[in-house]
Amino acid sequence: MSTFDAETEAMIEANRVNWDARTPIHVVSSFYGLDGSRPAAGWFADYEWVDLPELAGVDVLHLQCHLGTETLAFAEKGARPVGLDISGESVREAGRLAAERGLDISYVRADVYDAADALGRRTFDVVYTGKGAVCYLPELDPWAAVVAELLRPGGCCYLVEFHPLLYSLGVVPPADGDQGLTLRGDYLAGRGADRRDATFTYTDGPALTEGTVAYEWRHGVGEVVTALAGAGLRIERVREDPRLPWPRWPSMERDPDGWWSLPAEAPRIPLLYAVLARKP
Repeated sequence: MSTFDAETEAMIEANRVNWDARTPIHVVSSFYGLDGSRPAAGWFADYEWVDLPELAGVDVLHLQCHLGTETLAFAEKGARPVGLDISGESVREAGRLAAERGLDISYVRADVYDAADALGRRTFDVVYTGKGAVCYLPELDPWAAVVAELLRPGGCCYLVEFHPLLYSLGVVPPADGDQGLTLRGDYLAGRGADRRDATFTYTDGPALTEGTVAYEWRHGVGEVVTALAGAGLRIERVREDPRLPWPRWPSMERDPDGWWSLPAEAPRIPLLYAVLARKP
């Protein structure tokens, strides 16, 4: 069970309330394309399918799954997926979306730090996480320990996450409208939680009427890799990617696979990264 101080627990609870409030907006947003306008597999980079094992018949756990967009893709590829998220509203909607598609997916509501207990100490072949998940973790060492506990021997953790440089530049456009590649925040941890006005979510849709405060924690790539290695996992691959599954800047150009890149004349910088780690 998570054992953070009272202040941190209050921040985690504020995030849970915020994600509950975001969920109905996200379900109907064009961003997620859950009306069928974007396939579930469209949220994956091509190299993810290269790095992941053959998924047919494989037990996959998707941590911090939100609406289960990627979880759906695992089921479509023949895996036996389980999704876990702190938001009860997200888990409810994720289950409904899976049922509408005729996919057999189990969803569990729990804080990621409590995942091992919530799942009855069940273990998995693959633990998948990322794309906006690590920033909601106050501490990485206990998270990595949970990930290691959830893996079977020989199983792998695959994390695909927004690069800390992207967080420094701003995951969403700034209020002043500046579209330049301007550093606006920390790359590295060390200043504690960032308190954010979350009245508007990152998708299209109306303002939230409750849960309008959220907290995020910065974590550098080195911190993530070190935490996974410290939990006894063997790091097999680290990737950095200049693309995103959505256009952060208006100048971004759409690739044939539906992902987005800065124009050729822009600096080549990482916007996403991936870590493949295996339990011996």
